[in-house]
Amino acid sequence: MSDRVIRIGCGAGFSGDRIEPAVDLARRGSLDYLVFECLAERTIALAQKSKLQNVNLGYDPLLVERMTAVLPACVANGVKIISNMGAANPRAACQRTAEVARSLGLSGLTIAAVEGDDITALLRAPNTAPSGMQPEPERIISANAYLGCGPIRDALHLGADIVLTGRVADPSLFVGPLMYEFAWSEHDWTRLGQATLIGHLLECAGQLTGGYFADPGVKDVEGLARLGFPLAEVGADGSAVVTKLNGTGGLVSVATCKEQLLYEVQDPAAYVTPDVVADFSSVTFRQLGNDRVEICGAGGRARPEALKVSIGYHDGFIGEGQMSYAGSGAVERARLALQIVEERLRLIALPLRESRYDLIGLNSVCGDLHSTHVPAEVRIRVVGRTGTLDDAIRIGREVESLYTNGPAGGGGATQSVREVVAIASTLVPRERVVPRIDIEAL
Repeated sequence: MSDRVIRIGCGAGFSGDRIEPAVDLARRGSLDYLVFECLAERTIALAQKSKLQNVNLGYDPLLVERMTAVLPACVANGVKIISNMGAANPRAACQRTAEVARSLGLSGLTIAAVEGDDITALLRAPNTAPSGMQPEPERIISANAYLGCGPIRDALHLGADIVLTGRVADPSLFVGPLMYEFAWSEHDWTRLGQATLIGHLLECAGQLTGGYFADPGVKDVEGLARLGFPLAEVGADGSAVVTKLNGTGGLVSVATCKEQLLYEVQDPAAYVTPDVVADFSSVTFRQLGNDRVEICGAGGRARPEALKVSIGYHDGFIGEGQMSYAGSGAVERARLALQIVEERLRLIALPLRESRYDLIGLNSVCGDLHSTHVPAEVRIRVVGRTGTLDDAIRIGREVESLYTNGPAGGGGATQSVREVVAIASTLVPRERVVPRIDIEAL
């Protein structure tokens, strides 16, 4: 058995994540790979809308800023980059990254774009949509299948220093380079299950190192303003230790690992990905020292024959209005304000699909819990979903009209309208999704 160890770090856990921790990993992490996981279900639908408006867009909005920040250190230290920042347009992301590299005076790089996940045309075509699909074809904005680790591995075999994908299962971003480095078989379910565990732990970046874990007085974590992002030291058998850089804030412990293990997992014995049905039911964690945790025990069985597809579709508009009340009787005046707006929306017969009338800070999250605390200030929020933009606009207008037509002392009115991009999921046979790899060489 080889004693070779691959060091793989996570530079982002979502599209808007901090950039400095990734730069720190690139500079000081002695990494082989730096992975940026930046794509959520709704994110790619919004990226598709951006691409429809401009065929040269549709990639992650922070792509240029991230690449500008990390490329010099990655190139200097031989760190390869894997990311789904390609979003709805991996090819444009590839070309834009090449432009960034040239502007930094960098050369000799090979950048790969992984495409083929976009199957919107397939789902819109008559008699081709899979059964169980909810939105009508004309409402579909995007349809992206979850690719697995295979195209990433293949891109690395083609010599890629940077691999930019569209919709790829989050753990697969980490499984791909490990599969490539250790020449694992695509049917080695045990190692793929263990690699998927590693990817699942790392994929949310600061969640593993104490960010989302922190709860003052219950689970104290130091240095959150300078939170370090995680990395894993992985052996050829899939054994791994997760850690973070010395001198960074945060915490890597058995407890942080356990919380992340259970994140978005329905059945620990059957965590389904395009690569493997991973089994996390026998996973164990062992604290080896400060911010070092050994992880082992994952397994797996044969991958599914169908791939999950995330469908983004237009589902109306949301209109919202807010206003603040403060001082004596603030809660009573705010409740009256909500009653007025609710009655007004009935009087004008506004066709609402659903609506909410909240007192922010009192009942907007947990409902009416009959707290004995009476706040000295409160903010009303009226929000409704409608079928048209014009109807959504009218909700905020009714709230704003409370300035002169409602209870005393209202102020700070705001109103907004946004389109609803909803998400539905379906399955398609694996053979109907054909990945493609395009290469850009500097």
